[in-house]
Amino acid sequence: MKLSVTQIDLVYKFTLDHFVKYYDLQTELVDHLGNGIESQWIENPTISFDEALQNEFKKFGVFGFMDVVEQRQSALTKRYNKLVWKHFKAFFAFPKIIMTISLILGLFFILKNILFDNVLISVFVLALLIYSFYNMIKNKKRADKKTQLGGKRWLFKEIIYNYGNSFVMVSLPLQFLIHFPQISIQNNFILFALSTAVVAYYLTTYIMFTIIPAKAEEYLLETYPEYKFSK
Repeated sequence: MKLSVTQIDLVYKFTLDHFVKYYDLQTELVDHLGNGIESQWIENPTISFDEALQNEFKKFGVFGFMDVVEQRQSALTKRYNKLVWKHFKAFFAFPKIIMTISLILGLFFILKNILFDNVLISVFVLALLIYSFYNMIKNKKRADKKTQLGGKRWLFKEIIYNYGNSFVMVSLPLQFLIHFPQISIQNNFILFALSTAVVAYYLTTYIMFTIIPAKAEEYLLETYPEYKFSK
């Protein structure tokens, strides 16, 4: 005995009612729950659909689907981090390494030869903050619009477009540079290391705010082959 289309829809609704808001996780759970229900029917054909569904749900323990959601989120976050690292390494390989070295040397020259003014540094980082904030809003609106059109939420898409924690981190170099010991500016090695760290930091920010969101559709299709049918 197999689940009917109506019953499959009810299982989808069941996962949503139990706080699983992402379609990819819902589908994974519906498949698991459906197989369990059908196995119960083989052993006991008289058991009702609702009872069989509750029996399968009980197997997830007191926290319900929470553990499944957390495990899936952890796995997709690792995938996202690998994408960031992949793009980051590209900036230290030919031909992009030429631009990276130019940025490092340019920042080194500025810090070495121009007055180390906290106001100038603040203006510079503020400009980067505005750029990051603008892209965060633009990409989030674009993602929300696609979600409204498609009617489905995908966990990996939200990871790509969720900049909450990352955005807070963008201001760290500002605090670091403002409190950077003035005497260290005379040390070329320390100054070069500082320039490299700051450039690397903002390259990562650029990757997270611009490059990956621009390639989001490609990465979503790689992660979810069925994604193309949902658009």
